[in-house]
Amino acid sequence: MRRYELEDEHWEMIRDLFPRKSRGRAWRDHRTVVNGILWILFSGAPWRDLPERYGAWQTAHRRFTRWRRDGTWDKALARLQLRADQKGLLDYAQWNIDSTSIRAAKPSAGAKKRG
Repeated sequence: MRRYELEDEHWEMIRDLFPRKSRGRAWRDHRTVVNGILWILFSGAPWRDLPERYGAWQTAHRRFTRWRRDGTWDKALARLQLRADQKGLLDYAQWNIDSTSIRAAKPSAGAKKRG
């Protein structure tokens, strides 16, 4: 199992959410593409830097966009959260704040304080 890739247990929980048939030629394996999408999201790399083992970056980007629009990602997240909650893995007492959404004061960046 490589970093950022879904384990068999997790894939089995969401595999039925992804389309079974394509309109034209057969689709590349959904799991491989999902693992590629996760690699991009977790690594922060540009889509064009997707490793070849995950297929074409255009395919991954197109499916990511399609599944975002049709709600597939929301359904997958909801299902995984429900399963984690049922197993007692979620701690609702803990709250986290992302520092990128809070503006720091100028002195925290090295500016001189007044007075």
